[in-house]
Amino acid sequence: MSDQASRLRNMIEERAEEEAQAREIGELHFGMAEDTRVIAITSGKGGVGKTNLAVNLAVGLQLAGQRVMLIDADIGMANVNLLMGSVTNRSLIELLNDDVELEDVIEDGAAGVKYISGVAGVEAALNLNRNEQRKLHKKLGRCSEMADIIIIDTGAGLNRNVIEFILAAEEVLLITTPEPTSLADAYAVVKAYSTYTDRRNIKLVVNRIREEEEFDDVADKLNQTTKKFLGLSIGTLGYIYEDKAVREAVQRQEPFVVAYKDSPAARCIREMVNGLLRGERMNAVSRGWRGFLDRLFGY
Repeated sequence: MSDQASRLRNMIEERAEEEAQAREIGELHFGMAEDTRVIAITSGKGGVGKTNLAVNLAVGLQLAGQRVMLIDADIGMANVNLLMGSVTNRSLIELLNDDVELEDVIEDGAAGVKYISGVAGVEAALNLNRNEQRKLHKKLGRCSEMADIIIIDTGAGLNRNVIEFILAAEEVLLITTPEPTSLADAYAVVKAYSTYTDRRNIKLVVNRIREEEEFDDVADKLNQTTKKFLGLSIGTLGYIYEDKAVREAVQRQEPFVVAYKDSPAARCIREMVNGLLRGERMNAVSRGWRGFLDRLFGY
């Protein structure tokens, strides 16, 4: 654990030094327009619904009147295009080619969301040198001209790329499920984040809950742990019910906020959209008759 902490500390120190040098030579930071929101969505482990949240939240925000761009930064496990049901012609990493411009890699997704696909299975992309980073930096800078909100779907876990994305983002959404292993991994993300920044802009999303009380319980447990060991309280954005509509939408390769817009999961997303746009606390989402039957028969 100490070796991992040492590596992360060295990584952040190197990054800070490089950013200072970049400012000296006049490079611009990612997201140049001051009014463009940048939201990174991350998780402590894979398989908790991170990309599904990113895609459906992006579509929900677009339907609410925002111009949204979604960037699939989950290098090696990229699948935003699959959930969008779109054919991807170019990927993020192709911006390293001199003859490829930003417009060449932007795809049209559901409800008009613009997205940039990652690249699945190319591990070399995890280790870009400084010149390659500068090239991506310059080309991606124009994203803020095309969007009111930019959502970054990071990788899962604590590798260098994930840490850099969540440290750079103005807002971070951390998704977990109620399972103990998922909560432990979520805590590890908060710990790493709090070690290298004084900002307190992480909000929790709990996926696959069966009752609203389960969300409260999970949020309380994680908050008690972070306050006790890190001196840090984290906010909450909301929750998503365990809902077969989510699985069916994945099979159809459509966002569930479009394919099953009246489902409990879709209504949860709309509540979270309200929270992001208006700062409102998430209202309880009724599961209706199906929820009653699920509870009655133990599903």
